[in-house]
Amino acid sequence: MVKWCSILLLFLFICCGPTWSEYGDNMTASQITSCLYVSGLDAALNHMLISNRNITLIINASDLQVSYPHPGNVEILHVPIEDRPHQPLAPYLDTVADKIHNNQSGSTLVHCTQGRSRSPALVMAYLMKYENMRLCQACDVMIDKRPFVRPNAGFWRQLIDYEIKLFGRNTVRMVKTPSGVLPEVQHHNPDTDAYCLNT
Repeated sequence: MVKWCSILLLFLFICCGPTWSEYGDNMTASQITSCLYVSGLDAALNHMLISNRNITLIINASDLQVSYPHPGNVEILHVPIEDRPHQPLAPYLDTVADKIHNNQSGSTLVHCTQGRSRSPALVMAYLMKYENMRLCQACDVMIDKRPFVRPNAGFWRQLIDYEIKLFGRNTVRMVKTPSGVLPEVQHHNPDTDAYCLNT
């Protein structure tokens, strides 16, 4: 009986669990710029990864208090937010962007629990403020480097407001879809104005 239960659990994990590539992506740090990485918690706790990528600043964008197994020369900034649409991300956008920009001693790692919503949203704000990217461009870069990112709808609304604050207008709007309210990214092309839905 125990043997069959073990076989059934293994079968369910293989068929219904995450793919190996998804599992691996969640455990690695995605390089966004030459000195900026995004990850989940597992990568942030990996001493070798932190050392090999010369991480000198870790931004913890989660509601977890984390004890990092790294030397004392790594600065930690805790941004205590939950991955919920009503959470106030906007008060942290400038602070985090400035902190990333001012880290001249090494690389920065921005992480949340899975590296899918909170940390990518904060990094997109940095890309807008200091890399002069519009939100649609920052979104493209993020999805290119970490394809499974999905900031929640509330974070998207706050990023849209931040883009308006920085540039005076926005390149992303929220639209109703059968899957709920999602961001629609407008790519400005001289020939066409096509829309691409980030689902």
